[in-house]
Amino acid sequence: MKPQKNISCRCGRVSLQLAGQPIISTECLCNSCREAGEYLQSRPGAQPLLDDKGATHMVLYRKDRVQCTKGADSLREYRLSPDSKTRRVIAACCDTPMFLDFTPGHWLSLYGRRWPETALPPVQLRTMVRDRPEGTSLPDDIRNAETHSLAFFAKLVCAWAAMGFRTPQVDFVNGAFDTH
Repeated sequence: MKPQKNISCRCGRVSLQLAGQPIISTECLCNSCREAGEYLQSRPGAQPLLDDKGATHMVLYRKDRVQCTKGADSLREYRLSPDSKTRRVIAACCDTPMFLDFTPGHWLSLYGRRWPETALPPVQLRTMVRDRPEGTSLPDDIRNAETHSLAFFAKLVCAWAAMGFRTPQVDFVNGAFDTH
């Protein structure tokens, strides 16, 4: 396994340790990532989360390779709806989005904005481009998949098989994010 990496929130109170290599580095253009991104980056003092295409850069890691080493008491979840299986996890200390957790899944989608630019894994695939904002053109530097591609799912399944088909739970998130 490769050396460990650390990413932290803007103020440094929360730190996540990542082991090994990511599953894949993507830009997601789905409606829910854009809706959540627009809300989260609109909060007072928040940093941008979406790029000029309306995409969210996500770096996917196996759940068993992500640990919170500092500040778990500040991590809160934000869901677009109460019954959503997807939660965005924010460091409440400084309103910093840290990762997206598809709770039944075996991976976490860590926000690319948490990496120093020199350490950020390059984007390998754009996904859900059918949901991109009207009139948005996309560069052809990487594959622009209309939905989640077979290659995307193959990487997820290979990572899951390497985990022995386990689905660890992320138990270091402490309550709901205050949206007021």
